Amino acid sequence: MHANRPLSVRIATQASLAALALAGLMPATALAQTAATDVQSEATDSATTDPDLVVTGSRIVRDGFQAPTPVTVLTLEDIQNTSPSNNIADFVNQLPSLAGSTRPSNSRLNLSSGQAGINALNLRNLGAERTLVLLDGRRSVGSTVTGLVDVNTIPQALIRSVEVVTGGASSAYGSDAVAGVVNFVLDKDYTGLKVAIDSGITDKGDGANYSLSVAGGMSFGADDRGHLLLSAEVAHRDGIFDVDRDWNATGYVRIQDPAWTTASTTPRYLIRRQVGAANSTPGGIITNSAGGTANRLRGLYFGANGQVSQYQYGDLTFPARTGTAAPTLTQGGDWRVNDTGRRIGLDPQDDRHGLFGRLSYEIAEGIELFAEGAYNRQEVFFNAGPNLATGITLNATGCGTAATAAAAPTTCNAFLYNTLGPAALTGITSVTLATSAADLPFRAVDNKREVQRYALGAEGDTEVFGKRATWNLYAQYGRAELREQLRNIMNNQRMANATNAAFAPAGNAAGYAPGSIQCLINVDANAANNDPACVALNRLGLGVANPAVFDYALGDPYRDEVVEQYNIATNASVTPFATWAGDVSIAFGAEYREERITGFVPAQFQPTPTTDSSGRPTTSNAWSVGNYLPTTGNYNVKEAYLETVVPLGFGLEFNGAVRATSYSTAGYVTTWKAGATWQPIDDIRLRVTRSRDIRAPNLNDLFQGGSANSDSIRNPTYTPDGLNGPANYGYSGFVTGNPALRPEQANSWNAGVVLSPSFVPGFNLSVDYFRIDLEQAISTFSAQQIADLCYLQDQQSFCDAISFDPIRSAPNQPYLLIRSQPFNAASQLVRGVDIDASYRLPLERIFAQAAGNFTLRGVATRYIDNLYDSGVPGTVVLNSVGVNGGQFSTPDWIYRFSASYDSPSFSITAVGRGISAGKYAANGIECTTACPANDPNFFTYDDNSVSGLFYADLNLTQKIDMGDAEAQFFINVTNVFDREPLLLPETGLAANSTYSDLLGRSFRVGIRMETR
Repeated sequence: MHANRPLSVRIATQASLAALALAGLMPATALAQTAATDVQSEATDSATTDPDLVVTGSRIVRDGFQAPTPVTVLTLEDIQNTSPSNNIADFVNQLPSLAGSTRPSNSRLNLSSGQAGINALNLRNLGAERTLVLLDGRRSVGSTVTGLVDVNTIPQALIRSVEVVTGGASSAYGSDAVAGVVNFVLDKDYTGLKVAIDSGITDKGDGANYSLSVAGGMSFGADDRGHLLLSAEVAHRDGIFDVDRDWNATGYVRIQDPAWTTASTTPRYLIRRQVGAANSTPGGIITNSAGGTANRLRGLYFGANGQVSQYQYGDLTFPARTGTAAPTLTQGGDWRVNDTGRRIGLDPQDDRHGLFGRLSYEIAEGIELFAEGAYNRQEVFFNAGPNLATGITLNATGCGTAATAAAAPTTCNAFLYNTLGPAALTGITSVTLATSAADLPFRAVDNKREVQRYALGAEGDTEVFGKRATWNLYAQYGRAELREQLRNIMNNQRMANATNAAFAPAGNAAGYAPGSIQCLINVDANAANNDPACVALNRLGLGVANPAVFDYALGDPYRDEVVEQYNIATNASVTPFATWAGDVSIAFGAEYREERITGFVPAQFQPTPTTDSSGRPTTSNAWSVGNYLPTTGNYNVKEAYLETVVPLGFGLEFNGAVRATSYSTAGYVTTWKAGATWQPIDDIRLRVTRSRDIRAPNLNDLFQGGSANSDSIRNPTYTPDGLNGPANYGYSGFVTGNPALRPEQANSWNAGVVLSPSFVPGFNLSVDYFRIDLEQAISTFSAQQIADLCYLQDQQSFCDAISFDPIRSAPNQPYLLIRSQPFNAASQLVRGVDIDASYRLPLERIFAQAAGNFTLRGVATRYIDNLYDSGVPGTVVLNSVGVNGGQFSTPDWIYRFSASYDSPSFSITAVGRGISAGKYAANGIECTTACPANDPNFFTYDDNSVSGLFYADLNLTQKIDMGDAEAQFFINVTNVFDREPLLLPETGLAANSTYSDLLGRSFRVGIRMETR
């Protein structure tokens, strides 16, 4: 694909490739679309009229049963007509009830967690681990150590519908169903053959992608008692490894007013444009120099071939250019020099392969045996940004007195001497350097996942007490083999060895040529520290690094883990008797499940045991990121449940359930629900549910051997004069599991009304209020929270978690070690209202000869509260609703509207979706003058507002009747008006990557063919 071709040519090329590839398949198959209805919700009751469909959130199987818990059903037709990509997760995540989901766009920098590249669903922004994802009502093995199910592992070619329950369902399905359940329903009786192929690209000429799926089903045996179902899928997406979009090059940044003090009545933070990082450049910048006149060399930065320039600061720097603190940000001047935010990936490269098979046979009337198997492989590669580093100390002692390089002592950094010369270094003893290291390869995520599922079982239906009864029994095994691989990661010690370069003195023991530049450890007087493999690294400029140093100082740490799930379960639903008001139904069942994890990390990639500055045992991170430790552990759970539906007359029906659960680690817990529906007339139905739900600690919560990450935190006590240390501290975070954790518990309410007015045929409306109170929540504090709680709240337990790394600390620039583990201390309250309205108009009602239907659909969620309490005394509880400033923010409104026209030969669907405007920071107070007194928990801003978003999508489908087969050619345009992302005033990627479309306008073309 040539990026410089006209857009029309690129689109035509993509379409031609799709058509040609499919033409080769046509002799063997022709394809027809599965008949399906529109996207449906509980408002239309379509989810409850199929006697073979178990409505998620209830185990009751009974004709006409309407669950009191709201259920949204997404049908095959809607998925095909409005899905923005070849990944169904992108479509499901457009539902307003899902907020803050883990997607490739916002998980791409999760370098040490193994989550980069996955699609995990998050209902209510309570955390993806509190949304239970099912496949045909059964659990699936997790695709990460935290148990998150990657939607990529679902056989998309066979999906019949997706059911989304927006209410607790632990009494029906067990742990994790705190915020709700998403159930992917497969078309297990599919007969025929279907092929789909598509290809897409952005209007910038990047992000090219394609997918191909083939699925077939056939009956066999006497009276067609047997059925075989197979599917295969391949999908690829080119990575976008640079953020070259215009919206990311405006320098839109939050900056602290250098004149602000704790006594100020003006805003502490200012939102400005044309702001850039002043403390690092691609070729390096001197942030401090010692000796001679204080900081005489500060601001020198290095360009091509080591060319020296003086950094031009703008009108405003943070902090002010006084004292010992070096400016980190500048407005104006050379603000564009640092391009770190653009030298980072926008979209990962993604390769997926999937196989699924199902064999079933009806051995007797109403008794069917089945076997299922699935294999999925995914590889994700991503540019995780440059190997930036601050606080690099270059020794300059003796540089200024050496007339020649040969005369320079080994205390003088050779590259520093050659670049600046002795005159500039007179009196200088050391310089501190910061660089975004454009000469070094970018850090990369190179994760691989293989997920397998196998199931054997029997299911059927019969007549008991004169009524239909259903049952199933199955055993399932799931296995996820995870390779968490990073590339081009700095080895801290080796990078220090390579950076400390010196001129080899005459007569050096290693025999290097006098005056040649070598690693100091090889030419100093200490023969014990020699490393013959060491290659000296010049960090002063662009195009000056010796590529041979990459193999020495950079490495590829990885962790292998195997997650296994064993599951045996049985369920039954019967209607044993009736009362004067109607049939009483009962569902019951039992389940045994075991989860286990084993891990392996090569010794050279594990953190090194050591002691911190206080003599306490800890670890020293050998790598800048990716300091993995293996996780090993297991637990099992035994459960039994009972559910009933009891009609009470006058249109009133009760639905209740209870589940007893015993965990080998977390102990015993009871979950339950009590709900009712009341339909006084056909046009109105009221519903209410009260439930107690749980999330048990997962394998990572309990047993993680420890993972480490490296980043920076804001100095909680920083002042512009620099007297309390630098504005930011670098740190290595270290997290371990906690086997003593107990299950989280949630008390939930759902109450709503469903209107289907008979005087407006085709119109349906549902409005539901939800409230989830989560208690004893499992949480791990962020490094920033630990530092804030220590330095601002004097919480000793958190101060105990902070120490200094003696190896990586530099003068006036301490490097921190921060340790934490999860515990049951937090609580969270989430409240809001869901609105779902639809109107379907058959055009023949208006035009006698017209064919087709016109459908309007709107879904929206008004979030009221998302209050998170860490459980630590003295912390402030903030409401994240109305905050658009990060991954865990929750907009006031999330909405999606669609209008579609569907005829026998053609369909068109337009979608509008977005979020409301909001605040940047939950603890931000907007003011310009007379700002409130300084409060360490609430910061003042001159502008604390950020915009909302509105995106428009369009899908066109042409249907081609081919007799016994049907073909469809479709064109999908995402983000029709090329709306930029929701911009945030932050360095790096200046956008909200959770709710935004980062790629801009995208096109996808494809063909679906089917024969039956």
